[in-house]
Order: sequence, then structure tokens, then C-alpha cells
Amino acid sequence: GRDESTLIPADDGHRLQADAAAAFKALQFDAAAAGFELAIASSYRSFERQCLIWNGKACGDRTVHDDAGTSLVLADMTPEQQLHAILRFSALPGTSRHHWGTDIDVYDAAAMPSGYALQLSPAEVAAGGMFDDLHCWLDLRMAAGESHGFYRPYAIDTGGVSPERWHLSYAPVALQCQRQFSIEQLRRVIGSADIVGQPLILKNLEQ
Repeated sequence: GRDESTLIPADDGHRLQADAAAAFKALQFDAAAAGFELAIASSYRSFERQCLIWNGKACGDRTVHDDAGTSLVLADMTPEQQLHAILRFSALPGTSRHHWGTDIDVYDAAAMPSGYALQLSPAEVAAGGMFDDLHCWLDLRMAAGESHGFYRPYAIDTGGVSPERWHLSYAPVALQCQRQFSIEQLRRVIGSADIVGQPLILKNLEQ
């Protein structure tokens, strides 16, 4: 999230790594032929932007919710519980896949009613939801190996990050980034940043 040298303009002002941007354009073309208006809600995100999101939630300026979408009162939790509640839906700065320029949150712009405020919520992508048809189409493309390298890194709940059906990742580059991840480098970055809860984060970083 601190090196933007490989980014190029993508859809509607968003920026992606060059190969990921080209792959998205190809996927977007295929989606249009199938009747969908594939659009990006979120793409590259800087370390600083992720810090703002994290700190906003940790300070109570942004809503933190549970898997059912119910708002949580962080003041009623232990510091460790607060940490895990935030991590369920928001990556720790330095660990977000959006830092790599390979990952996107997508939706079907043609399926949104006029004036609707996009939520990127489970209800929107659930069976019968507003964007279910798009994601069923994407599922078929991925199963057939015709998604131009995109896959769902958060398709299954493994007890950490909540499943995010809207989150797509460009595997050819993202998997390289994942292999190069260094917890010691992350420790240095977290240790030098203005992040709410820093001591507790560093204490539990490997977990």
C-alpha cells in the first residue's frame, strides 16, 4: 500500500496493477455480452487509507457490525474482542489485499435502482439478492476457467475474515504478493505507524 509505481487507471477512476487492469477489462467485456454492467466499487487502497478506516472503527467513528449486520458496541468488549470484531470485516493496515492493486470489490451497476446507495453487504449478494445473478455468472466463469485469472479469496469462512462474495482477486499477481508477505516487515510497518491499538496488535501479530 506504499508503492503505487505499478498502478494504471482502470474502470471509472479506479487504479490497478497493469495486468490486473487488463484482465478486468476482458472480464467486463464478457459480462456486458451476458447482460451485466460489471463495475468496481473498490480497487487499490493505500496504507494510509486503510489506517483511516481502521482508526475510524477502533475509535467508534465508523460502525463495526457482526455477521448478521447488527452494530456492535465496542465499549462493551475487551480490547482483544474489539480487535477481532474489527478484523472480521476490515484488514489490518499493511495486510489488505487491496494494497497490491490486484483485488477489487465488484457489483452490477445495471441491477441497482436509481438513487440506491451501494452497501457491499451480504444481503446484496445472497441468493435472490440484487447482485446474485452477476455472481452466479461469475461462479460459472470461474468454474470453467474463463474468469481471466480472477477468483474469490474470501469465498469460504475459515474463522477469520468474513466471506465476501463481491471481492475478486487477480491470481497471477496476487499469489506472488501473498508468497512475498513478511510478518517481520509488517511488524516494522505497524510499529512505525499511527494505528489505534498498536501495542495489542503487535503483541498478537502472528495470530
